[in-house]
Amino acid sequence: MVLKQVIEVKEIIDDGRVSGKDIAALFEKFEFVKVKVTEVSGEKGKTDFVKITIPGASGKSSGGNAPTLGIVGRLGGIGARPSRIGLVSDGDGAIAAIAAAYKIALMKTKKDELPGDVIVTTHICPNAPTAPHYPVDFMDSPVTIMEMNKHEVTSEMEAILSIDTTKGNVIINHKGISLSPTVKSGYVLKVNSDLVRLMEMATGQLAHTFPVSTQDITPYGNDVYHINSILQPSVATKAPVVGVAITTISAVPGCGTGASHEVDIADAVRFVIEVAKEFTDGKIEFYDAKEFDHLEELYGSMSRLQTLGNRVG
Repeated sequence: MVLKQVIEVKEIIDDGRVSGKDIAALFEKFEFVKVKVTEVSGEKGKTDFVKITIPGASGKSSGGNAPTLGIVGRLGGIGARPSRIGLVSDGDGAIAAIAAAYKIALMKTKKDELPGDVIVTTHICPNAPTAPHYPVDFMDSPVTIMEMNKHEVTSEMEAILSIDTTKGNVIINHKGISLSPTVKSGYVLKVNSDLVRLMEMATGQLAHTFPVSTQDITPYGNDVYHINSILQPSVATKAPVVGVAITTISAVPGCGTGASHEVDIADAVRFVIEVAKEFTDGKIEFYDAKEFDHLEELYGSMSRLQTLGNRVG
């Protein structure tokens, strides 16, 4: 059961005074969990980055060799105070990531320890700015995407699930969760069949996927359209990245309140935990390494798409 953890985390986050210290306090009862909180200021305010590390039975943090999974709760902010009252839709990614960390930690105390380490990162900002975007307004962030990636994407992560509210578009018309293709080093690869299998098992429904364009996997700040920031972690790592989108049928603003659906967030949490079980046990990969190497042999590196490119003017 993960709905309980989702609700508990949501209650903590839905507070105009919340900070990273409140998230760290949630994990104090787990002696084995390491939580690091870093306050970072930008031109539009400040936020607290949170890194939660849950060691696995054979994880690299304890000298083992089991793979390490990264889970990123991607968002601009959990609130837009004072212009909006309460938790905004954009906060779903943070809730899902923290609830997943909480559940994995609880599992370890009940003899259900994962083989490898899991590193969960997100940030906590209850008063972030908003930004215009088609077809509905987005949440902005007090710091840049580059700063986010610096704190949320770490070298230990061997594969990354990026959880993000993806409701402010007319492309995805499904309420629940949706899966992106794997993105690695500037290449958009095929949708991973193992992740499809795990999504269908976790949700009890046929898997939903969403299209990814070249624009979406380039860094913010290059003056091209992005569906949102769900795949921005891919510009900061060589590890494969997959987006886990929390979605709706209608277009919902990222800065909209009263729009976080606990059951949908719980679907995302169950899914990423099932992925964590199999990935850290070496049972699945996010991409076909042999096929990826062949692509680079045929067409060369696409890592330039991880940069801002050739700036003109």
